[in-house]
Amino acid sequence: MTQGQSRALESLIPEYGVDHLDGLFDYPAIFARQAETILEIGFGMGQSLAAQAENHPEINYLGVEVHLPGVGSLLNAMQAKGLENIRVSGEDAVVLLRDHIGMNSLDGIQIFFPDPWHKKRHHKRRLIQPEFVTELATRLKPGGFMHLATDWENYAEQMLEVLSAEASLKNTSDTNDYVPRPDSRPLTKFEQRGHRLGHGVWDLIFVKKST
Repeated sequence: MTQGQSRALESLIPEYGVDHLDGLFDYPAIFARQAETILEIGFGMGQSLAAQAENHPEINYLGVEVHLPGVGSLLNAMQAKGLENIRVSGEDAVVLLRDHIGMNSLDGIQIFFPDPWHKKRHHKRRLIQPEFVTELATRLKPGGFMHLATDWENYAEQMLEVLSAEASLKNTSDTNDYVPRPDSRPLTKFEQRGHRLGHGVWDLIFVKKST
């Protein structure tokens, strides 16, 4: 962790962190306004989330990341850009969902480039599993979206299988598989490098059915 990240954690978490709160989150109170709220799980170093929040100031973003240097990096970006529409958590996503995210409360959930655990014997460690996706879906409002992205084709196939099997979700793809990267997901430097090297990226967007 850099000194700048450490300073950000010390000085900005009291204002933008939510881990001190008990019970279900009250989004209008946390963000001091009423707005659509999107949860991002695993924001990494935060560049993409900061860019998204800057591009969409009308939306509230709740970001969760257990890697504290990443939390510090995002806080620094928020300060540099003057962003007020992000709140951050260093909690484990499973615990966050269980203790703080109400049923049918989110307008969207996004998980971009989660750890692929590329060795076959480690696939069981992958975040996108049927039980977790079911839990995520219960937190979405009807019509809310779940947006996943990965640069590992095998993981993309698993994501598609798991999300397609969740009865409460519907694929937005006309071909019932993947969608082009929407403008709402910023193109990262990592992804730009991958494109230059000929690597693929797969986006999936499902929505929660109304009935």
